[in-house]
Amino acid sequence: MFIKSIKTPLLITPSVFDHLPLSGEELGARKSGWLISILSIKLPALTRRGAQRAGWLIPLLRGVARMPRVCRVCAGVCCILSITSFLTLTATAQNNNMIYQMPTEKLQTRWYTAENKNAEKGAAGKADFGRKGSPNVPIKPGETVVLADIKTSGTINRMWFVLWKPYAKALRGLKLEIYWDNAKTPAVQVPFGDFMCQSLGTMTAFENCFFSSPEGRSFNCYIKMPFKKAAKILLVNETDELNYVFYDIACTTGDKHDENMLYFHSSWRRNPKTKMREDFTILPKINGKGKFLGCHLGIIQNPNMNHFWWGEGEIKIYLDGDTNYPTLCGTGTEDYIGAGYGQGKFSHLYQGNQYLSEEGEGGIFFKDRHGFYRFHVPDPIYFYKNIRVEIQTMGGAKYSDMLKSMDNDPNLKFMKTGKGNEFYSREELEKSPQTETTVEREGDDFCATAYWYMDSPTNSIPPLAPLKERIVNLPKKQVK
Repeated sequence: MFIKSIKTPLLITPSVFDHLPLSGEELGARKSGWLISILSIKLPALTRRGAQRAGWLIPLLRGVARMPRVCRVCAGVCCILSITSFLTLTATAQNNNMIYQMPTEKLQTRWYTAENKNAEKGAAGKADFGRKGSPNVPIKPGETVVLADIKTSGTINRMWFVLWKPYAKALRGLKLEIYWDNAKTPAVQVPFGDFMCQSLGTMTAFENCFFSSPEGRSFNCYIKMPFKKAAKILLVNETDELNYVFYDIACTTGDKHDENMLYFHSSWRRNPKTKMREDFTILPKINGKGKFLGCHLGIIQNPNMNHFWWGEGEIKIYLDGDTNYPTLCGTGTEDYIGAGYGQGKFSHLYQGNQYLSEEGEGGIFFKDRHGFYRFHVPDPIYFYKNIRVEIQTMGGAKYSDMLKSMDNDPNLKFMKTGKGNEFYSREELEKSPQTETTVEREGDDFCATAYWYMDSPTNSIPPLAPLKERIVNLPKKQVK
């Protein structure tokens, strides 16, 4: 329907505006030219018949001109909103046209699976006479399996996996590595489970814009990953147990990417015992130009502090040379993922707290473990020189909560927010036990997977932490 763009003459004929207050003192008439600009926008032609029917606007505007002044203002606002909505829907429809249009390049669709390891044309499903002879591949302790080795330009569009043993040791002990354009170092080097938005060595059902696990047994990733020359995806078994992996890596080859193309990157970090006033680093400083896509975080609370709220820390995003203070700063941990006054279990398109442990003293404030995410798709974060992302480790507590923690651990001290040189005394807390305040926390276990695009196929992130550091203190019970 949307064939071309025309300027609709019926919307700008003088007779239309003869009946509008375009002169005189009424309603700031001299400033009413904005209406002419809006109504003379180049609108996509719906069809010749649709354009002819656009004449309904003339009597409508004449009627508006006869309305009281306040009503005319309201009608004008409604008109603007209607036109804006129309243009948005038009753009969406035009983008959706891509679903049923052939690409300008002759792209090839390929699936890298255990049934066709090299994604060769006419070579899939040969094993056992084509009767499901190779649905998975074994991955022995210490072994590296090449899931895809692509030697041309293309785009990874989807990755799906199922593990024979999706346990905590495997989720943290299987390492995913992705290399772009024959680089010697990986752009992606992460624990498999954390990358797939499964927190703290557990499995749970959820869905967001980039990842999903429909029933808590599989792993889906829909992040677009373009490359210009080559791509290689590896899975490394750093555990002492045999595992099997079912996989399907869907891509197109032959894509022609221009100079504005950015490479996908991902890294993982953990601090098993945070310190007071030391913000947790989600993404260390990296140099380059790109877009911060978002992050997936996990926290295991200090067992001596799991009876009060842990998430008062603000997100901090340092951009393009920021030093002591960031350009972007949030207002609280649950605020960053779109919630407020605590984090219950939810998984929305761009934000969520998809995992809550069963263990904990009470409601959502007091669960021992949380897994949560935020993706900056509708609100992109660009950087042109460098970027660093951190989050504060702060909580909210009553004075009586701090006293309970001190009873559990007499060596605990609670620092006041501010300059960082004042601590609460027991006497001060006992005088007003119901007082609530923000307090610096310590001893929590934070981890984070960061996702971003940048203009280089490599980054300066150090190698992934050893297996022992990744799996220590993970929960033994698997949450479904």
